Amino acid sequence: MTLRLILTRHAKSTWDDPLLADKDRPLNKRGRASAKAVGKWLARGGYGPQEVLCSSAVRTRETWAKISDKLLHPPKAAYLDALYLAEPDQMLAALQRAQSDVVMMIAHNPGSAYMAQGLVATPPDHGRFQHYPTCATTVIDFPVSDWSDVGWGKGQAVDFVVPRDLI
Repeated sequence: MTLRLILTRHAKSTWDDPLLADKDRPLNKRGRASAKAVGKWLARGGYGPQEVLCSSAVRTRETWAKISDKLLHPPKAAYLDALYLAEPDQMLAALQRAQSDVVMMIAHNPGSAYMAQGLVATPPDHGRFQHYPTCATTVIDFPVSDWSDVGWGKGQAVDFVVPRDLI
């Protein structure tokens, strides 16, 4: 059996209001367009998630909302405070509790970049993978039947995209 992770960093957010708490920052216009483009890319590639683990921040929630608008059967997301600015080990712990075969995780950097780099045995051949810019998305397969068996270096990068490739 194979389990699949779709790991996405949130789309570009706004810094327009200096009094707004970091967790409350929404997406900017470019971020909304990027999230929609990634949603279309996921739909075209047949990468529809069955379960979504999403940081509780406004920008990650909005990223999921824009992505899910482009999917045929989007699942309801679980919004987790534990994924807000989480370190890779925290993100892995959340993933290891997942219940579906195809899980999407939407979180922040640097955790998302380090998580993607740490999970795959061989990184995708893309110049932006190490940086993991906003709304970067990696599709990673694991040759296991239970998420609790997923660990560092055990995944195979199936696909990777950044919004600049799509827009």
